[in-house]
Amino acid sequence: MSARTFFRFVLPAVLALPLGFVGLALAAENEPTIPAPVLMLLSPGLKIAELVTPERRQALGATFGWFLRVGIAANAAYYFALFLLLIFLLQRRGNSTA
Repeated sequence: MSARTFFRFVLPAVLALPLGFVGLALAAENEPTIPAPVLMLLSPGLKIAELVTPERRQALGATFGWFLRVGIAANAAYYFALFLLLIFLLQRRGNSTA
């Protein structure tokens, strides 16, 4: 694997997953005190999980499991996209000055 591929795709993906988990944990803990627009910037997965999680009568563990899966996946995708955008902008800036 080339270093370019590693820094462009693998490293952001590896960093996005734990950051998505931490973002969901912080947002869920502080949801009542954080304004909604700031909450959406920190953890869009929280609101997406609230909308997507099924409202059927299931065991609490199953419902919470789906909530976590959806929230962490959405946050990880969000942070991965942010990292890709940051890398793109940094590479573009580096190429324009050269």
